Amino acid sequence: MTPTRFTATTVAALLLATSLHAETTPPKLIVQITVDGLRADLLSRYEASFVEGGFRRLMEQGVWYTNAHHQHANTETIVGHATLSTGAHPSAHGMIGNAWMDRGSGKLAYNIEDQDYPMLPVAGMEGDGDQVDPSQDLASSDGRSPRNLLSTTFADELVKSTNGRAKVFGISSKDRSAVAMAGHAGKAFWMSTSTGAYESSEYYYEAYPKWVLDWNAKRPADVAIGTDWALSSPLDSYLLAENDDRPYEVDLKGYGRTFPHSYEAPKDGLYYTQVVVSPLGDQLTADFAKAAILNEGLGHDDTTDYLSVSFSGVDAVNHFFGPSSLENEEVTRSLDAVLEQFFEFVDLTVGAENVVYVLSADHGMPELPEFVGQRGFKAERMFAEDLQDDLNALLLNTFGIDNAVKYFFRPYIYLDHDAIREAAVDKRDVERLIVDTLTDRSGIAVAMPIPPFADQVGHPLEVAIRNNYNQQRSGDIYVAQSPYAFLVNKSTLAAMHGSPWAYDTHVPMIFAGPDITPRKISRSVATTDVAVTLSTMLGITLPSAASGNALEEVLR
Repeated sequence: MTPTRFTATTVAALLLATSLHAETTPPKLIVQITVDGLRADLLSRYEASFVEGGFRRLMEQGVWYTNAHHQHANTETIVGHATLSTGAHPSAHGMIGNAWMDRGSGKLAYNIEDQDYPMLPVAGMEGDGDQVDPSQDLASSDGRSPRNLLSTTFADELVKSTNGRAKVFGISSKDRSAVAMAGHAGKAFWMSTSTGAYESSEYYYEAYPKWVLDWNAKRPADVAIGTDWALSSPLDSYLLAENDDRPYEVDLKGYGRTFPHSYEAPKDGLYYTQVVVSPLGDQLTADFAKAAILNEGLGHDDTTDYLSVSFSGVDAVNHFFGPSSLENEEVTRSLDAVLEQFFEFVDLTVGAENVVYVLSADHGMPELPEFVGQRGFKAERMFAEDLQDDLNALLLNTFGIDNAVKYFFRPYIYLDHDAIREAAVDKRDVERLIVDTLTDRSGIAVAMPIPPFADQVGHPLEVAIRNNYNQQRSGDIYVAQSPYAFLVNKSTLAAMHGSPWAYDTHVPMIFAGPDITPRKISRSVATTDVAVTLSTMLGITLPSAASGNALEEVLR
């Protein structure tokens, strides 16, 4: 047998790795902060107005990757959170969208719905019955679990590597955000827009811990009843001061388009949704996370614990007012102050020297078509329901197939395979007609099946579309709108993310901690790198479907 030969470079690398492993003390707590809808440029846009201890603390004391992108095509909440937690693309982790068509039932399914694990009721907190998810996503079942997530997460592997000793919690205003980050082995809590309570399901608990019951019994979400969401600083201190009254923004049932925004009473139906569409939702999430740290003893022993805190206010505000609204600037600045308070709390209870922070986002957000249209861009709004009707009329006239398009739930077209077979038509012929028809329309960049047609191989979006494709869940044809065109399902929203363009894929990525040397890195990196870097930092198994790379500046 030929002996292994080691070069001087290899030996130096091995010695460095051994030295780092020997000298580095594992953190007692990893805090992963995900700001829903925080497009990467917003940190730079509002930096001058940030306090010292919020975003700025991470930006100045951490490794800040300024060119981080999601590399999948459908930039939605569950997709981005699952990618951050697993280090995998949706093709592998399976969360290809906030909803998809279940081929077995033929119906649309919400990403984390699971009727085997009903919601745990919160005693004394009845719902209003008229609440909406700020992003208008399908949520048809009362059960919730992570079982649709096909890969393990960083948190899962942390629990396994510590033989169950690591404590893992995912907390958010949104159920899917909390569940995706907590993984299969952690605990997840989210805010109900029906009751204002932080709730969970029977997947996680048979009964709520006492501290959760005590928290909800105080009804902290009710603090804003009869008040207004007002600006926290003088109007002339805002970059976007003039962007407060734009006719294309959405008035959320009396909430108004301009400051101050008046909260409705809970009995009127949308109060708790309005809480999420304001800084109060983020404050409640941070306060609940603080309660979890105290009551669950996170970071208080020699085993590394994990806490995911996902803030939803920026995304919710973006949906109704857009990312270049005064509301966006105010909610981002308010979150900055919330983070400063949160970091101070963690410093006091766990110790700054014991904590590693990770900051990123699940997706960005496009500007409103009307906003960019005023600045010379070609922009338009299209509705998936209208395109589906047009396509079905064309397919009936061409092939004699009635309702061949079963669903067009952005970004996927789901075909009725049985109807196509019964009509003795080749499915690829149906796909070809749809592709040619849609790509000839204004506002559509590409319509691509998997496998793509020969003339589509090498298309700039092909890799991102493939990264999003899961055979059991993805539709037959992925449809991408042109830049700044909106392709959405009909709703009351002003803005919607979900495209493969840079304004939706470009997100912040910052690692900060006691052994991390501050740097600002412009090299292109991927969100799949986050879970791989954390796993490598702790020397544990990578998540089962992980495909990212360990970031050397964080580990050096």
